[in-house]
Amino acid sequence: MMRFKDQIDFVRQHVKRNRLRVFMTILATAMGCAFLIVLASIAFGLQTSMKKELLSDNAITEIEIYSEDKLDKQKIKAIPNVNALVERAEIMAEGTAKFTLDERSSTPYTQFVDFEQLAKTNEKLAQGTLPKHDNEIVVGYQFAQTLLTKAQQQALDNDDEQTKKEGYSGKLLGKKLTFTYTVDKKNVLTKEMTIVGITKKPSREWDIDERVMMPLSMLATLKTNYEHVTDNKQQDFSYATFRVYASDLEAVKEILATLKAMDLSVYSVTEQLEEINILFTALKAGLIFIGTIAILIASIGIFNTMTMAVTERTREIGVMKAIGTNPKLIQKLFVMESAYIGILGTIIAIVVSYVISIAVNWLIPIALEMATGDKAYREVDLIFSAIPFELVLIASAISISVAIISGWRPARKATNIDVIDALRQ
Repeated sequence: MMRFKDQIDFVRQHVKRNRLRVFMTILATAMGCAFLIVLASIAFGLQTSMKKELLSDNAITEIEIYSEDKLDKQKIKAIPNVNALVERAEIMAEGTAKFTLDERSSTPYTQFVDFEQLAKTNEKLAQGTLPKHDNEIVVGYQFAQTLLTKAQQQALDNDDEQTKKEGYSGKLLGKKLTFTYTVDKKNVLTKEMTIVGITKKPSREWDIDERVMMPLSMLATLKTNYEHVTDNKQQDFSYATFRVYASDLEAVKEILATLKAMDLSVYSVTEQLEEINILFTALKAGLIFIGTIAILIASIGIFNTMTMAVTERTREIGVMKAIGTNPKLIQKLFVMESAYIGILGTIIAIVVSYVISIAVNWLIPIALEMATGDKAYREVDLIFSAIPFELVLIASAISISVAIISGWRPARKATNIDVIDALRQ
């Protein structure tokens, strides 16, 4: 009985006899497998980019609610696995919100937020903490750029590009701003506010966060003063939006179903991700199928190589059968040889595919920049090719399986060789 180690040595010896022919067969197999991996990696890369884009500014556990008039806050908070229900409001009524720091002022987008609920989420700031008192606020990452002097504001009104880059250059955290809200030059409210937090830098380079977030409790005071100053009880003084935060990703689907059952209009990025995953699964399956055709073409070379090997070794096979070698062992040796070609070709293909993938992700942005003259392509974190471990496993399984199947028919032929005819050659 031939040991497994001896079988391996037997196969390697026969491979060395025809190095050039075997090498060309391995090369063809590697090219077919690499074509499959690189082709499918495009779908994986685009899917990864789209997922990053969707999740860059949206919490994966966040659900937006649009049906404000039908909303029962307590009922929603009571839903299992709901961590928080964060209300954000903005003033719809006529008026101007202004923030002043020394001789500088700004009229940014102002939002009123339920910070008590927001604290229960995974909201993270670049600096500071969330407000705990009515006289504390959080400002956007680029808010300092909006704090301009009167001269700078006039230059900005004249579309001075340099002024757009100016603003307050000092540290904002801990600074006290004077908040005033006026309607037709009538003062509705004046309050000193302290900056206790600064939001994170937007993930997209073109996004600008200049807002100011104030405690939601201030909205009622502002509305009361507004009605008193203007003598106008405006029903649509403000507009509120609500966001539900689930405890984890697995709970989002169940919470969505519950909210829809409550006749609420909702949106979650997970729903969009599911649609994208279905689309890219179909695309990946199609690309893998096309890549498999390349491997099948390469299998013709394996079949021819193994058929020639059997023909050339007819006398050797006859000797092996004459000394009592089991026909199944002879078949196994030839199958092992075809598997050897498939495994070597697959290993080379994997290495080459990773090199191509890295080169593609590095060179395409450069090529696009050279073609368009726009440097934004280098700044945007796009992934054109990605090779996950599961793609390597799928491609390896297809490549090695096709190689073994291609060598199985010639191996069967080797077992059917007549001993006398073989020894006569």
